Amino acid sequence: MRLNLGACDDIRPGWCNVDRVKLPGVEVVMDLAEPWQFADSTVDEIYAADIFEHIGDCLHIGAQICDRCYRPRRGGASGCQICGMMPCYEGNMYCKIRHWSGRVHTMNEAHRVLKPGGILRMECPDAAQGCGQWQDPTHVSAWTPNGLQYFEDGSPAHRRFAAAYGITARFKILILKERNYFDLAGGPGGLRCEVWKFAAVLEAVK
Repeated sequence: MRLNLGACDDIRPGWCNVDRVKLPGVEVVMDLAEPWQFADSTVDEIYAADIFEHIGDCLHIGAQICDRCYRPRRGGASGCQICGMMPCYEGNMYCKIRHWSGRVHTMNEAHRVLKPGGILRMECPDAAQGCGQWQDPTHVSAWTPNGLQYFEDGSPAHRRFAAAYGITARFKILILKERNYFDLAGGPGGLRCEVWKFAAVLEAVK
């Protein structure tokens, strides 16, 4: 199975097209900020272009818990869907941190559903430069090429911080490149802005 996340109007034949809105050609309606509806190690490839920056962090503070982080488990048992505790924020930093960060949640879920050796192809605005990250009012998480080191298997950042940050994802970076282009917004103002993006091809390590 191959997933096209945030498909919108880019419907890919032969892929499972996923979006949070039921649009023509979309087979699976899913909010990527929630636990993904796919079983562990069932996906061969993920294509995610201009979507991860739309997945934000949870806003709960301290003992307050949001619906995304605390829900009944499958089977009717009461408690966190991930660890089974009730409430999950008592003594379990893994669940709290895992959901608090949209970037950690996204990469963990991508890694979870991919088969060993499965491929994640992602493209995001580079938040480190240019206006591409900030011009869209629905961009809520900032991604940079340097940030991928926290999910890179064997990197110093992954070895040092993965456990503390709740990162379960482990990827090998196969390709990482940047590009820029000029986006002509059009309209009476004739706005013109330079947009930087980065694209990465990652292999799931399991």
